[in-house]
Amino acid sequence: MRAWYIILMRLKKMKNIKNININFFISIFFIFVICQFSYANDDFFMQAKKKYDEKNYNDSKFLFQKNIVFNPKHAKSYLYLAKIFEKEENESEKVKNIRTTLLLEPKNEEAMYMLINYELKKSNYSEVKELKENFTIICDKLCKEIKKIEESLKDIEPKNES
Repeated sequence: MRAWYIILMRLKKMKNIKNININFFISIFFIFVICQFSYANDDFFMQAKKKYDEKNYNDSKFLFQKNIVFNPKHAKSYLYLAKIFEKEENESEKVKNIRTTLLLEPKNEEAMYMLINYELKKSNYSEVKELKENFTIICDKLCKEIKKIEESLKDIEPKNES
């Protein structure tokens, strides 16, 4: 910021330029900063995805979390964090990130399928049944999984149904 002030003062000393608006330079500076942050945001996600594909989960987790700091509504970052926490067997963080993904992107079939599997493990019959109905509506790529869900539902006793 000091460098911009020095440049402004030098420009004011020049005889050709009489009135330079400091707000103009501040605006240009903030536009530059915002552009840098938006580029960094895309870069963090791409770097994190690359690390995830390389199975470097610690680094990818850090980069996904960094991406969320700059863009808290980036659903894919939460989804990948859920996948990482699933590999680390951290159920509470996995579910928290799945639910956040579904909050931001309710039609994310991969996140919904992960949540259905989690609820199946907990034998939560009513929750799985409701999620399966929603999943049937939104499924595009994972529609073949509906039969597996229905088979698993048959194995669960309807404890929560009254």
